[in-house]
Amino acid sequence: MKEKLRSVGRLYVFIFIFWGLYRLIFRLPDNVEEIVLKPLIWLLPTFYIVFKIEKRSFASLGYSIKNFGSDISKGFLFGSLFLLVGLSLNYLRYGQLSLTNLPMAEVFLPALILSFITAISEETVFRGYILNRLSEITKNSGAANLISSIGFSAVHLPIVVFVYHYSLPQVFIYLMLILLTSLGSGLLFSWTKTIWASILIHVFWSWPIIFLR
Repeated sequence: MKEKLRSVGRLYVFIFIFWGLYRLIFRLPDNVEEIVLKPLIWLLPTFYIVFKIEKRSFASLGYSIKNFGSDISKGFLFGSLFLLVGLSLNYLRYGQLSLTNLPMAEVFLPALILSFITAISEETVFRGYILNRLSEITKNSGAANLISSIGFSAVHLPIVVFVYHYSLPQVFIYLMLILLTSLGSGLLFSWTKTIWASILIHVFWSWPIIFLR
């Protein structure tokens, strides 16, 4: 158990440091960042730990087709609720929701695909590996969810500081929203024991609402 905890800690520190340095030093296009860089920094070391060190399979990360249809349905249901919350917050911030005529093939579909790629990377690491392993170590899924969600929120700190340049109140609100979303995703992961619903929640919540002005 101690070795498993060390592996979780080392992976998190590695991601936090190198992803934070990337946010500080570089700024690549979103598609390069999410398709190339994030899998290298987030997924590659995770897979190394799981497959080479632990000698475990994809199933240990929540990639199981058992109850696949049911889990997808739960993901769509709870993801829709998260989307409604996101739209409500958007409306409260800007005072309106105005649709724009954006080309489906040129804008909407690429953004949707990119959001799925992002969700797969982040949910595999934080729900499939970190939350899952912390649950095995602590025997308490609630505590594991809280710890992993705090870590997930903190790993987003560099982008709001170095890229978005948010004020302190904006940073606090942003990280709290990330924390609450992560807690919801973690609860669903602990409930379903698979990663599919968590990926869908992630997509619904973080999906850039590019069809809104």
